Amino acid sequence: MAAPTFDLQSHSTFSDGTLPPREVVARAAAAGVELLALTDHDTVDGVAEALGAARDHPGLRLVPATELSSIDGDHEDLHVCGYGVDHTDPAFLDTLERFRADRAARADRMAAALRDDCGFALDTTVLDRKRAAGLPIGRPHLARAAFDHPDNAARIATEGLADFGKLLEAYLIPGAPAYRRRTTPTVAEAIEAIHAAGGLAVWAHPFWDVEDPDEVVAAVERFSGEGLDGVEAFYVTHTRAQTEIAYRAARDRGLITTGSADFHGPDHPLFHRFRAFDLYGLTPALGDLATT
Repeated sequence: MAAPTFDLQSHSTFSDGTLPPREVVARAAAAGVELLALTDHDTVDGVAEALGAARDHPGLRLVPATELSSIDGDHEDLHVCGYGVDHTDPAFLDTLERFRADRAARADRMAAALRDDCGFALDTTVLDRKRAAGLPIGRPHLARAAFDHPDNAARIATEGLADFGKLLEAYLIPGAPAYRRRTTPTVAEAIEAIHAAGGLAVWAHPFWDVEDPDEVVAAVERFSGEGLDGVEAFYVTHTRAQTEIAYRAARDRGLITTGSADFHGPDHPLFHRFRAFDLYGLTPALGDLATT
């Protein structure tokens, strides 16, 4: 049986996306997606709305999911998606709350670094609104807060930062001046939390976070020993070579292979269109995700 048309990572206003879950689902359906996951960072708060919206689109099935930002040795921000989790499980919700508390503290440290260490003024309108609503603040929000402040316009032009994504890359990725790392969870802890909630744990966009192919393969081997269920081999920024390496590393170990365009909203400079990833002639192995 052929795999459904899938896009298994997307984000809403419950994390760092710009559209509410219902609109994310509607846009996915309009793009021909048959199997969708809403994977907001460290939360499942948008899943109920997304499931309700999916009922309005009979050709689309939504997988309850989340994306957990994790640490692994020197790697400060690896992402593990949890698919098919019980989004109502009290223990899982408590675990996510603990992870978000660490994420919030990290966001505050990065905001302070942008302001105090790097000299950016911050437009805190969106940040304050998200804090008041109890919603997570991610690096795209911080980048926008600096990019949108008029006091930074001349500096941004001088540094050639064409959009907020370029500012994020210059100041908020590992090794950049305003980046601050999380303290929890580790990849192993993320996998354990996902399994405890009845889900499948999949390493998201491996080549987004790790450049060396040998290191990616070694990490897949190590994570599979910790219970990893799959790898997001197909991804909007993966080249053919990267896709083939991630795919083979997963399949050689009996792991499933997923993919996504990582939709964040129509105005995002990179992640703005569903199904914007290539299979490069490979056959996805979605396992139970294809049928459950």
